[in-house]
Amino acid sequence: MHTISQEQAIDAMPLEGAERTRFWRDSRFDGMECLTATFITHEFAPHAHDTFSIGAIEAGSQISKIRGERSQAGPGDFYLINPDEIHDGHPGGGGYRYRMVYPSTELLVNILEDVTGRPFKGMPSFSKRMLRDPDLAQSFYHAHKALEQATGALEAEERMFGVLATMFERHGSTIIVPVETKEQSAVQRARDYLTENYAEDIGLEELAKVAGLSRAHLIRAFRRQFHITPHAFLTDKRVRAAKTLLRHGWSAVDTAYQCGFADQAHFSRHFKARTGVTPGAFRTG
Repeated sequence: MHTISQEQAIDAMPLEGAERTRFWRDSRFDGMECLTATFITHEFAPHAHDTFSIGAIEAGSQISKIRGERSQAGPGDFYLINPDEIHDGHPGGGGYRYRMVYPSTELLVNILEDVTGRPFKGMPSFSKRMLRDPDLAQSFYHAHKALEQATGALEAEERMFGVLATMFERHGSTIIVPVETKEQSAVQRARDYLTENYAEDIGLEELAKVAGLSRAHLIRAFRRQFHITPHAFLTDKRVRAAKTLLRHGWSAVDTAYQCGFADQAHFSRHFKARTGVTPGAFRTG
């Protein structure tokens, strides 16, 4: 007769009832953001992160689009999403439970250098954003749980250091910068303008003049290049800026105003749609 532990029994429970999230920052990894969540109906709007987004599905399934490519992930699959890559996500069927970490480029480079004992040349990146590697996904699950349960420093750090280094060893690469076309340069000017002026109420005609394209051409080219519309990019940039202010202790009200949101309700709705948690939970995590 096969027996399982209480922990295994809880992990195997069906996904039902209320959605749950736990967000925190781990000081052992330079304040790396961590998330464990169960989502039944929550849908992530297209968004990106300043950091890497690395995670594994524990139960159920999630359907996502990353850089315009749609896929479905379940147990044994995990995500390796580079900084600034647009992605979304929604439950497949009855929902899903997953674990995520968001290491900065600097943190990942430091880990790789610590593990290999030699300087890392270039910028790390992952060539595949969603892939199947059950053994590695299981290792990530245990490493993440060690962080969540505040396991002893040596064990927790050793596990997460090891699994992140193995992920890069198996699936990592260096960033290759593509040759820019005239159209790419135009939409990049528009993107940079949005980035620099995200708190302002920017109109489409104004943005088209910056790019040197017609309004319709700009929208098409922007979506083709970045897999997101200019307005969606602007909203995501505002959320990313808001995360920085909240990490520094700003109130949700002041953050909403500073980042160009119409009001706090508007801010909270867009923030949760891109992070999975409320501004308040993010601020105190």
